[in-house]
Amino acid sequence: MQQPKTRNQDDTQDELLVHVDEAERVIEDLPKTDISSKFSIVKYQGFWCPNHSNYMASILYFQQHFCARDTDLIIGSFPKTGTTWLKSLLFSVVNREKYGIKQSPLLNNHPHELVYRLEIDVYGNAFDYPRPHHLNELPSPRLLHTHLPYVSLPDSIKDSGCKVLYISRNPMDTLVSQWYFMISALKKMEGEDFEFFSMEEFFEFFLQGKLVHGPFFDHVVEYWKESLERPEKVLFLKYEDLKDDPIVELKKLAEFVGVPFSPKEESEGVIKEIIEFCSIGNLKEMEVNKSGVFNKFYEKKSYFRKGEVGDWTQYFTPSMVERMNKLMKEKFEDIGLFFKLGY
Repeated sequence: MQQPKTRNQDDTQDELLVHVDEAERVIEDLPKTDISSKFSIVKYQGFWCPNHSNYMASILYFQQHFCARDTDLIIGSFPKTGTTWLKSLLFSVVNREKYGIKQSPLLNNHPHELVYRLEIDVYGNAFDYPRPHHLNELPSPRLLHTHLPYVSLPDSIKDSGCKVLYISRNPMDTLVSQWYFMISALKKMEGEDFEFFSMEEFFEFFLQGKLVHGPFFDHVVEYWKESLERPEKVLFLKYEDLKDDPIVELKKLAEFVGVPFSPKEESEGVIKEIIEFCSIGNLKEMEVNKSGVFNKFYEKKSYFRKGEVGDWTQYFTPSMVERMNKLMKEKFEDIGLFFKLGY
């Protein structure tokens, strides 16, 4: 019997180049807006993403080629809503019998190096060899992540038995965290003397939805509605709830992914041990997260700032609070979605 053809590097490179050509054609007709002199975004399938043919090619490649397994566990998130924290928690919960806390790979790897972002780590950056992660070689359950909105996910994710864990956060703290992260990223692109937007200016971008993977509200609402319609498929988690009652939330997570904590584990403090190990404060102090970059650009330390609920109160004017509250009511109230604001 003839063996199936093995895809070699040249075959894959040819495919990637085809997607780059396709991406350039797609980008030509998309709405665009400039964020800085060296960074702009385009609106694709109702959401904004970087105006770069390689980035768009990685999205197209992901959408057209990713084959989900029923056992896959996929984190979905809007940027700066607790992704790094959830990656560390999910990895620790799923692998708790394989690794003790003292042997955890998180001691030597940033959470983003253990739970791969599909459109960047797997299908993007796109085009460096050797490929950083080979999906077919990963054991089940594969722990994966995407920032893409639900509408842009490949059909194989939506139609398979894989599970999606969506982490959300109140828009005010999300905005502040995004502001700091964007300052760091754009200074790296533009130079240290680059003058970033004021908080008030960035607030306007946020409300207009003009930031990577925005609009924020539409991103959150899509996953929220899906979690209501298919609770066995999508688990909707809130950053604030994880902070307030991490034991309850971690037990919910473990049950959802099919590895519930036993009464013995609970009595022996396994849940508390994972929570303490994966806390923002502990992760921030690990040497592996204090310096260096991954994907040749992102500063590891930039993923750990305060991790507080209500930090926005130090930045928002009364007018900003009023406008954000009005928008939250307009977007969330009728669908039963509410966030704790920490004040």
